[in-house]
Order: sequence, then structure tokens, then C-alpha cells
Amino acid sequence: MALTTKGRATRQRIIEGAAAYLRSDEPAGVTLDDIRAITGTSKSQIFHYFPDGKEELFLAVARHEASRVLDDQQPHLGALTSWAAWDRWRDSVVTRYRLQGRHCPLGTLMGEVGNTPGAREVITTLLGRWQAHVCEGIIEMQDAGLVRETLDADRVAAAFIAGIQGGVLVLMSTGSVTHLEASLDTLIAHLRG
Repeated sequence: MALTTKGRATRQRIIEGAAAYLRSDEPAGVTLDDIRAITGTSKSQIFHYFPDGKEELFLAVARHEASRVLDDQQPHLGALTSWAAWDRWRDSVVTRYRLQGRHCPLGTLMGEVGNTPGAREVITTLLGRWQAHVCEGIIEMQDAGLVRETLDADRVAAAFIAGIQGGVLVLMSTGSVTHLEASLDTLIAHLRG
């Protein structure tokens, strides 16, 4: 759908309003009426920009939230070229999830859209991009002679993503970032050899 500048702004306002609501303490059972009230839009506007309704809107919000996961880690994630840079990235990840607390908006969204076409692609794309950034950092460190050349950069990057996600799941259950910190610290120590 071709949108005017004003139309793109309205669509984005709906996405950002829904995302903010889903990041709140009580996101369960969100309705289009909730989104309409938050964004100051009508149901006809919501269906104009999201003709397939709530699932289409939530997929757009999931894409928005997935981008935020990576954006919140920049510029550190894109510059893993020294041990100090790895430490800054580690701290940015822990801070992001400590502030997020026990609630995961992306997890909530994925629960809402379930098996909707495109839902798996959102998560697969996010994890793939995230892993690629970490892998690039490991390769940069290998090229600089700071990480063993024999280390499989992509496999270790996958372990970082799994460790972060596991730490976040524990955080959501317990409210503690201890496991997330332990995972990142252990993997960075592994890189240092």
C-alpha cells in the first residue's frame, strides 16, 4: 500500500503506541479498542493501515520491537573490536534486560500472533542478524590476533545468542539478571582463551 507522508506517520504512531502498551506492566488481553484509545485513532484508521486487523498490526509491532532489540545495543554491537568494546556491549545487554525486567514485549507479541504467517520470520530474522553481528565481532578479534583462529566464530556467536535468550527467560521467571550476566561473562572469558 502506497502511503502519504501523513499516512506513514499515522501508521507508525499506531505501531509505536501498540508497542508502548505491550511494554507496559499489564499487556495481556490487549484489544484494538485499547490501541485505538492509546494512539488517538479510529478503528477505521487501524483497519485502513492494517486490513487484516490485530494479527497484522501485532506482526508490524513485533518487527518494530525486534529492531529495537538490536538498536538498543548499538553502537556497541556493531563495534566489537576490542575487549573494552565487548565489555561495553555486555553491559548494554545486561542494562537493557535489567530495565525491561520480567516482561518481554516481543515474547508477548509472539504469543499473540502465534502461528500467523510471518511470525516465525520475525524471530528468525532477529536472531540471524544478532548472531551475524556477534560473529563479525569475533572474526574482527581473530583478525587482530586477540581470539584464537581455530575458534568457530559462528558457533560461538550462536552460543552467545542462546545464552542471552536463556538468561532472559530466567530473568522473566525470577526477576534476576544473574544468569544472563553469568552467560555473557563465561562466553567472553571463553573468547579471551
